[in-house]
Amino acid sequence: MSTEPDNSPGLRLLELLDQLARQSKPMALPEVVALTGWPKPTVHRMLAQLEGGGWLVREPDGRRYAMASRLLRLAESVLSNSTQQGVRHAVLRQLVSEVGESCNLTALSGAEVVYLDRVEAAFPLRLELRPGTRVPAHCSASGKLFLAWMTTRQRRALLDGLTLTRYTAHTLTERKALESELDAIRRDGYSVDAEEFVEGLVCVAVPVFAPGHRKVRCALALQAPAARMTLVQARLQLPRLQVAAQALARTLG
Repeated sequence: MSTEPDNSPGLRLLELLDQLARQSKPMALPEVVALTGWPKPTVHRMLAQLEGGGWLVREPDGRRYAMASRLLRLAESVLSNSTQQGVRHAVLRQLVSEVGESCNLTALSGAEVVYLDRVEAAFPLRLELRPGTRVPAHCSASGKLFLAWMTTRQRRALLDGLTLTRYTAHTLTERKALESELDAIRRDGYSVDAEEFVEGLVCVAVPVFAPGHRKVRCALALQAPAARMTLVQARLQLPRLQVAAQALARTLG
């Protein structure tokens, strides 16, 4: 880009946030100047305003700017309440009717996974996780999926500040073992939770890509009690999950 930002200060800040959110990495001032084509003093002032307002946060090196939790919460709210929400919920309902178990749509928020939508199976034995619920990234199928699709630098930065808390006997708490599984997830195109977060609960998740490129916007997951559906049986539902993920991707714009 080489045009000046809009004259309205508020719109200028929104345009800058929009451009930064489209990038897959934190960016330093010179990189943002190159990205926007705007004058360096203008960009420096805008970054300072966004940082002061809690929309951006600096990386530990003090040079690069990343999305702050306030901006991530806004993104979650927009996605959850957009005009396409009804369409996404209908896709989830149809998927649940096909696989017979609960399914959810999630996004990454910092080091946690947040539930954007969920449809419960019609069984008395189930774990109710409402929209807005947050679960750890390192031991949930969706969370490991998001970690797997990060760049090496993004993943390292997140895991360096993450405590690999043990929730069950199956939770991966060794960094090397987790990294190895993340590599396999990226290769295979899906992730599983083998009773790693909740004893007796299995999960399979697939990515929902942003239209036009391979950036993971959300994760679509099937979750079931192991007593009713084994992990092997859950994996057999992958083709249905992938078809539903493609339908969900079309609603993201």
